Amino acid sequence: MSCPCVAILEARRVRPVHPETNGLPKSEVVMNLLRSPRFVVAVALVAACVVGPMVAAERTASNMAAAANRFLESLTPAQRADATFELRSDEWEKWHFIPTEMFPRNGVTIRDMTDEQRARAHDLLSAGLSQRGYLTATTVMDLEGVLRELESGGRFDRSPELYFFSIFGTPGSDGAWGWRVEGHHMSLHYAIADGTAVASSPHFFGSNPAQIPSGPKAGLRALREREDAARALVMALSGSQQASAIVNEVAPDDILTGAELAIDPLSPVGIKASELNADQRALLRRVVNAYTSVMADDIAAEQMAKIQEAGLDEIGFVWAGPTARGEQHYYRVQGPTFLIEYDSTQGGGNHVHSVWRDFTNDFGRDLLREHLQAAGHGTASSTAE
Repeated sequence: MSCPCVAILEARRVRPVHPETNGLPKSEVVMNLLRSPRFVVAVALVAACVVGPMVAAERTASNMAAAANRFLESLTPAQRADATFELRSDEWEKWHFIPTEMFPRNGVTIRDMTDEQRARAHDLLSAGLSQRGYLTATTVMDLEGVLRELESGGRFDRSPELYFFSIFGTPGSDGAWGWRVEGHHMSLHYAIADGTAVASSPHFFGSNPAQIPSGPKAGLRALREREDAARALVMALSGSQQASAIVNEVAPDDILTGAELAIDPLSPVGIKASELNADQRALLRRVVNAYTSVMADDIAAEQMAKIQEAGLDEIGFVWAGPTARGEQHYYRVQGPTFLIEYDSTQGGGNHVHSVWRDFTNDFGRDLLREHLQAAGHGTASSTAE
């Protein structure tokens, strides 16, 4: 989870030259060093590690703004009125992952879009996700059609088109703005400031069923890696380590933070990364990667940089419930800055809720606060213009 340039620089490290080597004056030694091809390579690599993510972040923010504007341009005036909100409105922090009948939503649904508008909406969705993330999102949406068949006339409108797109503020390279996609089992939130910085939580995906039991898509598991990675880790723990990590024989009914707007670190922390061996730490990274890999590449890289800066050893892993596949289970991964929660207890353990949260930057709170302070507006509230 470290910058690859570190390892490369170690391999190519320019050894220090004593000022009196070969009797050369210090100034000439320095000039020789500056002309050294190895030194030039080293400087270039360091610059790539520092500037690369910044350029990538700007590119993603720019792609989001362009996609959002193309989407808005495709809407009718009435649709645009439904889809747009002020960034500092109460609507900005409105979110949930339950069916819309239980939690009314605002925005424009895919159902109410023309083919061209749908294409623009999907362009926006893909701008915030990796290829794997976009495939995950569309699979989660398609599961509504599977549920419609399985429930056969249930009380909920199970439609892959019942997902709401909303834009907050004015998309562009200046100022702050945001966008959201919400529906059953999907809630994605993005805040963008000054065309260079992106915040992307809460970031929720669910799957019902977790594994399709029958029909042409039988066996499909939309969130397979999130389950398999965590189970591989808990099964790799020794008996004493499992005693620390498995905090309850029974899994909770749902993720503990639910749809709360602000969250605090959960207790207990379970087993910490500092207590794991190298192979187990690799499995822990695999669990984290199951969540970051669905994010746009530079957003994922920024999240990993924050995790590393806060301290990898402080990451804790908790499991609850049986470890056998198909049983009701829960886990979480928690560091100083972030929380992952995963629960599969409903539907006899075949219904997943999973989320990535940021303790201080959900809904871009930190990002928007810093934006307002830099713009000379003083301390920001939880939202911004």
